[in-house]
Amino acid sequence: MTYSNNKPVENVLVLQGGGSLGAFECGVYKALVKNNFSMDIIAGTSIGGINAAMISGSKNKERTEELLENFWLELSESYIDFDKHFFLSPSFHPTNRHSSNNYFFPFNTKTTEKYFRVQREQEIKAKQNRSFYSSVFFGNKKMFKPRWSAEFALTDPEYFTPQKWTYLYDHSPLIKTLEKYIDYDKLRPDGNPNTRLLLTAVDILNAQALTFDSFKQQITHKHILATSAYPLYNFPWIEVEEGVFAWDGSLLSNTPLREVLEASPIKDKRIFMVENYPRNIDDLPKNIPEVQHRARDIIFSDKTEHSITMSKIITNYLDYIEELYQIVENNIDKLQIEQKQLKRIRRKYRKYKQEHGSEIKEIYHISREEPHPHIHENADFSPETIKESIREGEQKTNEAIKNQKNLRN
Repeated sequence: MTYSNNKPVENVLVLQGGGSLGAFECGVYKALVKNNFSMDIIAGTSIGGINAAMISGSKNKERTEELLENFWLELSESYIDFDKHFFLSPSFHPTNRHSSNNYFFPFNTKTTEKYFRVQREQEIKAKQNRSFYSSVFFGNKKMFKPRWSAEFALTDPEYFTPQKWTYLYDHSPLIKTLEKYIDYDKLRPDGNPNTRLLLTAVDILNAQALTFDSFKQQITHKHILATSAYPLYNFPWIEVEEGVFAWDGSLLSNTPLREVLEASPIKDKRIFMVENYPRNIDDLPKNIPEVQHRARDIIFSDKTEHSITMSKIITNYLDYIEELYQIVENNIDKLQIEQKQLKRIRRKYRKYKQEHGSEIKEIYHISREEPHPHIHENADFSPETIKESIREGEQKTNEAIKNQKNLRN
């Protein structure tokens, strides 16, 4: 925690959901540690909630960034290469780069460059598709398994009646994986956590937001499974307590900043906002798949401008109330206020002053880039993609920190 004008300022990391895109958040956190930023609050939903829980409850507090990276590398090592599994030769794919030998190019640099650029884009999209289908067919044994796997035949009472299924993938394998990374004793009130943890979910029966706060309750594996129980990934709902059935919090909001302001409404904030789904793009979509991709990005993009604006408005109102209150206190005799009314004024002043007033002092927007938009990119756990996402997260964070310093100067 830092101070501005003798008032405490909390560092807050807000992590969006996004499946395998969570590797980008790993890179972000690595860069924050290297730049000596320590977090007071970490809020996340879906994969962002999983990352947040590992950071807050890390078994290796001194090397939390390494622990987080090890988790992502472990997931990538469990990736099943679609090509190798089906023994597909490179020539099977229409995007095989050697096919260029079969064509004659006129001596035109622009034409040649355009051809190879288009071919490279096709190769990338083909690889993204194969990575997606690998997750669809095989899952990832460290995180989620297909319900039709033979191992569930004796344990799943509905295994042979798929018409009754309400989910296709069991993400309970995540529990065993996280045991190596999370000390759950830290994720409770007075549990000496590395940082305060906020996870979000939604109650299926009434569509109400659920917030799990390590300063108020013991966070367990159930809460982590609940925050990542995304129904459109075909994961099951989680009964977090008797009669409360939860799905992924991104169904309501993929950027849990509002929950941060509600949980800590007094201290000012420095926000590090990680955007797995970019708000801004340079060009319009070129085809139907890109249209669907862009629509998906907009649905899950950051929409917290209202919360940010409201925090500033509330601060201005409270400053105005403070000014009026001091006038009252300094002129009690002249105003001839009754003692009963004066007590009421003082009581309300203390209540408003003590329970509100949080202002967002700085925001670091750290956004992924999408040079090759693809609707299934959040299901790509291949080692190459995971490592590249971590690298990009570090790079974008360093750029955001540098840009913010330039703005101050």
